[in-house]
Amino acid sequence: MKLYGYWRSSAAYRIRIALNLKGIEAEHQSVHLVKNGGEQHGRDYIALNPQHLVPTLVLDDGTALTQSLAILEYLEERGEGMALLPTDALGKAQVRAMCLAIACEIHPLNNLRVLQYLSGDMALDDKVKNDWYHHWIHEGFKALERMLVKHSGRFCFGDTVTLADACLVPQVYNARRFNVPLDNYPNIVRISDYCNSLPAFVAALPENQPDAV
Repeated sequence: MKLYGYWRSSAAYRIRIALNLKGIEAEHQSVHLVKNGGEQHGRDYIALNPQHLVPTLVLDDGTALTQSLAILEYLEERGEGMALLPTDALGKAQVRAMCLAIACEIHPLNNLRVLQYLSGDMALDDKVKNDWYHHWIHEGFKALERMLVKHSGRFCFGDTVTLADACLVPQVYNARRFNVPLDNYPNIVRISDYCNSLPAFVAALPENQPDAV
């Protein structure tokens, strides 16, 4: 199994966390999203991932899986290692809702290709670009904080780590990288900080990856 990713990619970060929590070994292959115009646009890589995105998980038989949430679900359905979804249908739906709130509502509006478009094709200056980033983080985090008030314990959903935590931690990491004030999100901060005290999360940190620069 081989994981194609980039050290700062939030989506690849999610997969690293899940692999670590489950104790699943995967070879990591760096796809630099900036160097040489972005290695994700290379012919060999888009043969694996037509969306020109990371991550891509290539299985031992050569099958390539794309989209981080689909990969997380695949890893869960393999039944290997610790479970990262509750056992009941309602709990699963609630955890998935948190994952989707992050991966589908927050992240797509502030990922690298969107920010590059804003500063490139749209010719927006850094202040306007950063205002865009902050706005959509706040919009998403306000809703997520309310979800956590209802459902969280030590983790996003009670006292057991789930896929929601694997999605939350990378998004908080990025928010801090762009200096988004997080004072109004005590549960988001508390859970992220607690997760980052655990070995599986520490090993997945961007700065702990071989391609970190």
